[in-house]
Amino acid sequence: MAMRNLFYNKGIFKSTEFTLPIIAIGNLSTGGTGKSPQTEYLIRLLKDKFRIATLSRGYKRKSTGYVLADANANASLLGDEPYQFYSKFPDINVAVDADRTNGITELLSLEPKPEVIILDDAYQHRKVKAGFYVLLTAYGDIYSDDYLLPAGNLREGRSGAKRADVIIVTKCPSHLSGAKKQGIIKKLRPLPNQKVYFTAIAYDTVVYNGVSHLNTIEVKAMKKVLVAGIAKPQPFFNHLKNENDICLIYPDHHDFSDKDIKDILAAAKDKIIVTTEKDYVRLKGKLPSDKLFYLPIKTSFLDRGDEFDKAVLDFIADYK
Repeated sequence: MAMRNLFYNKGIFKSTEFTLPIIAIGNLSTGGTGKSPQTEYLIRLLKDKFRIATLSRGYKRKSTGYVLADANANASLLGDEPYQFYSKFPDINVAVDADRTNGITELLSLEPKPEVIILDDAYQHRKVKAGFYVLLTAYGDIYSDDYLLPAGNLREGRSGAKRADVIIVTKCPSHLSGAKKQGIIKKLRPLPNQKVYFTAIAYDTVVYNGVSHLNTIEVKAMKKVLVAGIAKPQPFFNHLKNENDICLIYPDHHDFSDKDIKDILAAAKDKIIVTTEKDYVRLKGKLPSDKLFYLPIKTSFLDRGDEFDKAVLDFIADYK
């Protein structure tokens, strides 16, 4: 990885730069930093101002090559996260392609073509030179305290953080003191041009199933089965569970098999099933719709969110 980055930095390996603003979101670790909520934050910020598109590789999808989401899209075709984007924001272009250069070229052939492209999980995809890099690191597991695989969870060395325009510490407690923020910033050692922001996960006050919804206060008191196939599910469980609940944990981006569905139903019996938004797009249609609910989440800046928004909008306005 160090040699690969050196070759890109020296121009031995070539990066393609495009003639429109491209924002890349990613991390140095193997996952669990909240890329999807941050991508959705940018979609909400930009979708009413610009024609935007998202481009992901479509992790664990069953299709290959470039795919543009349409009415026939599903999680198998796009991958769970891109399908989630398309389900929530059907008016934007959502595409997947492991070859981001080709994917951007395909998006630019659309009429009308996008004015801004958001690259999801593309921090290490250096074949494309984005104009604005957003690096995420999770509170309690910041990259400056971590090590490269297999000793730790980093897929790229800490020096890769130098490419970031902004660094966001995600999944923070909602009341994080100024002293603790300064302690984290000191550990991260940002460059003079890099801004550091802090965000928390904001849970919705209701769970949904596409037809009806339940208040989360009511749900917390109910007997239920909680299902999660995400990188770090404990906060989800902690937010909803009570002592009578059953918590079922599966690997990140898990493709639920027939046996998994039988196991979930056997555990549920007369209980409702509550899952994460990302898991819902893979479980929808496999479990009874009246029993299956999901809990939406959003990224919430602890402070200076307007400053982050302005940095993104200024980048787009000033892009040449």
